[in-house]
Amino acid sequence: MTVTIYHNRACGTSRNTLEMIRQSGEDPQVIEYLKDPPSREVLSELLDRMGLKPRDILREKGTPYTELGLADPKLTDDALLDAMMAHPILINRPIVVTDKGAALCRPSEKVLPLLANPVATFTKEDGETVGGSRA
Repeated sequence: MTVTIYHNRACGTSRNTLEMIRQSGEDPQVIEYLKDPPSREVLSELLDRMGLKPRDILREKGTPYTELGLADPKLTDDALLDAMMAHPILINRPIVVTDKGAALCRPSEKVLPLLANPVATFTKEDGETVGGSRA
């Protein structure tokens, strides 16, 4: 199975998701999207595959969201994509793509249905334990 994760190593949810993937026996392609952001075309394809709109993956915390006025409901999808292209930190993470589909994995256990052999149980960095059967 091919697994790709758009990852931010500074994010606990992203680190947990990556570790779940690895503990499930996969060797994912890790794209540190802040260093190597997806193109507008790739981001649009990811959104289509996830069945989401740009606002659905727009990150507010720790970003220029407020300063850019991105809460304005009148902003078009194109305007939001423009902002994400200019400021990749606005793209929420982690996004995982496998042969089974694509998802914004928040919470991190949302990755489990995307994996061929999901880990049976996993203990997150904060001590919470999740199981493959509960995902």
